[in-house]
Amino acid sequence: MKYLALIVALCFPFGLAAQTGKPDLLVQKVVSEVSKDRIGATMKRLGDFGTRSVFSDTDEPNHGIKAARTWIYNEFKSYSPRLEVSYDPWKVKKQTRIFRDVELVNVVAVLPGTTQPEKRIIISGHYDSLAIVTRAGAADFRANGDGATDAMDPEKSALAPAPGVSDDASGTAVVMELARVMSQYKFEKTLVFVAFAGEEVGLVGSTLYADRAKEQGQKIEAVLNNDIVGNDVMGDGRAQSGLVRVFSEEPADSNSRELARYVREVAMKYVPAFRADLVFRNDRFSRGGDHTPFVANGFAGVRFTTPAENLGVQHTPNDTFDKASPAYTANVAKVNAAAAASLALAPPAPEVNREITTGVNKGKQTPNLARGKSLYDAVLRWKDANVEDLAGYAVVMRPTTAPFWEREIFVGKATEYTFEGLSIDDIVIGVKAIDKDGNESLVSPYIATPYPRRPIELVQ
Repeated sequence: MKYLALIVALCFPFGLAAQTGKPDLLVQKVVSEVSKDRIGATMKRLGDFGTRSVFSDTDEPNHGIKAARTWIYNEFKSYSPRLEVSYDPWKVKKQTRIFRDVELVNVVAVLPGTTQPEKRIIISGHYDSLAIVTRAGAADFRANGDGATDAMDPEKSALAPAPGVSDDASGTAVVMELARVMSQYKFEKTLVFVAFAGEEVGLVGSTLYADRAKEQGQKIEAVLNNDIVGNDVMGDGRAQSGLVRVFSEEPADSNSRELARYVREVAMKYVPAFRADLVFRNDRFSRGGDHTPFVANGFAGVRFTTPAENLGVQHTPNDTFDKASPAYTANVAKVNAAAAASLALAPPAPEVNREITTGVNKGKQTPNLARGKSLYDAVLRWKDANVEDLAGYAVVMRPTTAPFWEREIFVGKATEYTFEGLSIDDIVIGVKAIDKDGNESLVSPYIATPYPRRPIELVQ
C-alpha cells in the first residue's frame, strides 16, 4: 500500500483527498461580502484629510493624522460590538527621519478567537502618508524607486500636502473592509486588524508593535501586510489588473515563504480570476514595509503590493483618488480575506521537530525525519494536533529546486508515514493539517538542522 501511495502521489501532483480541495462555505461568504464601493469610499475619505503625515497632529476635525486616526477608530467601533478597538500610542524621540519628538498612534481592532484564541493573524496597512520635499541641491530622490532618503528635507516634507491614496490609504481600506466583514462572524483564531503609524519615517509603529509582541511571547501565525494596493496603472501607462505581488523572506522554507505559498493556494481556490503572484524576496529591491519588523522577530509575514506602482506620484501631492482603482483594491482584499479566514478556521500546523537528548546538540530541535531501518526510506513523524474536527494530515513534496509544493497525499489521522525507497536528500517534505470543512493549516516543512561548527584542537 505504501508503494501504491507513493505512485499515486507522484502521478497526481494536486493530491487525491477531497478535503484538500474542498472550499469552506464561511470563507466563500466572507470573500463575497468584500465591497468595492466601501473600499473606494474609504480610500477617498482618507485622501480627503489632506495629509496624514505623522507631524500633522493638529486639532482640525477634517485635516491631518489625528483626524484620520479618530475617523478610523470610530469606523472600527461601528462595525461590531465584538471588535475590541483601541489606540496603541508611542512617544518617539527625535532621530533619523523624525526631526522632533512625536507621538505615533497605531489603531487596532481585535476580533477574539473561539477555540484557539492565543493564535493571532494580523491584517495590516499604514495610515500615515508622506509627500517628499528634497533639500536644496539634493540629487533626484526617486533614483532608486523610493523617496525617503537622505535627500529629503523632513521639516518641509511634514508640511506638504500628502493625500497618499495608493500609499497607503489603499492598504488601510483593505484592513478596514476586512474588519467590517469578518467581525460579523466567529473564527477559531484571533484576528487583529491594524492601521500602523510611522511607516513613512522608518517603519516605527510596526517595529514597536512587533518588538512588544515578541517580548510578550505572542503567537502570531501570520502577518498579511498591504501597502500600495490602490492602483493598477503605472506612470508610463501600462496596466496590470489581474494579479497582486506577494513578497516573502528567504530562505526557501522560511515561515514567511510557507505563508506566501499558502496565500497563493487559497487565492486559486477562492479568487480564481485574480492571481497572487509570489516574489521571493522580503520586499521590493532595497525597500521595506510594515511586515519587515515582524519577520525580523521570527514571525511569518508577507507584503501585498500592486505590480503597477506609479512611482511618479508616490510620496507626492499627486497620489490622489482619481488615479486609484477601488476594483483592483477589492480583489486584493478578497485574497487577504481568503487567506485570513482560512487560517483563522484551520487546525494548528503540525509540530514536526523533536528535541535532541544526547550529544553536543542536546536540547536543540531537529526534524523528525529519518531514513528508516533500511536506510533507503523516508520516515516522517509529527505530533498529533488533538483537534476535535480534524479530518487528517496531508504530506506534501517538491524537488529542492521547485518553488511550490508539487505532490500531495492525504494520510488520514496518522502521525507517522513511510515512503519506501524515497531518498530524503533530493526532495523537500512537509506536513499540513486539514479539518473536516477543508480548511488547511500552514505547511510544516522538515528543515535540516545546520551542521554544528566545532573548534578543531591542534597538538601543541
